[in-house]
Amino acid sequence: MREVTLRVRHHGEPESDVSADHPDLTLRSVSSLSGSAAERKRIVEARGPADEIRAFLEEFGAASSVKSAEPLSPLDNDRVFVAVTYDTYQWDSIAQRLADHGVHYRAGTTIRGGWEHWTLYLEEDDDLGAVVDSLEAAGNDTELMRDVALDELEGEEHLALSRMLEDLTDRQREVLAMATGMGYYDEGSDVRVEDIADEIGLAGTTTWEHLSRAEEKVMAEVGEYLAARGH
Repeated sequence: MREVTLRVRHHGEPESDVSADHPDLTLRSVSSLSGSAAERKRIVEARGPADEIRAFLEEFGAASSVKSAEPLSPLDNDRVFVAVTYDTYQWDSIAQRLADHGVHYRAGTTIRGGWEHWTLYLEEDDDLGAVVDSLEAAGNDTELMRDVALDELEGEEHLALSRMLEDLTDRQREVLAMATGMGYYDEGSDVRVEDIADEIGLAGTTTWEHLSRAEEKVMAEVGEYLAARGH
């Protein structure tokens, strides 16, 4: 079996379209779909600056395929859970397209800057090309981000790490990688945020914000992982 990650620009779907205008925002599905043939419901987590979350929800809630987007937690936080109800007759479901191909996929899809990140688990006889062709025939842009045989991974820790890194924005990943490569986290290190900023070409405050959010996301995932293992 192979683990494959696709980036999909889901044109015409409001989570993808609206989030393209809010690149500092990360959306993640935290519940499975439920509901009737006419409307489906799920819970979505939005992470990012509070003002960006509010602006996203205002635009997203006005989309024709969205019947409601009700915050379940305070909007002044940088992590908000939202109950979303969709009109299924106006909503193109990538999950359904994957199901039509008999492909296993991981729940908890993330969306950043207009791009949905889907992780698939393919059997030997699954046709990745046919899956991509189906997505692109519906007017979507598709990019292959990762394709690795599961027997090449060294246990569940590597799977957990890949999920953790998927939750970071491209800029957060870049800043965190630079900080790690420069020895920022080494004991006794004298590397400063300003040094990282100079290497990347960003302002010091901007670099600090990206690094801080990356650290918050990584440590939150580490905490959840350890809790699930009983440590």
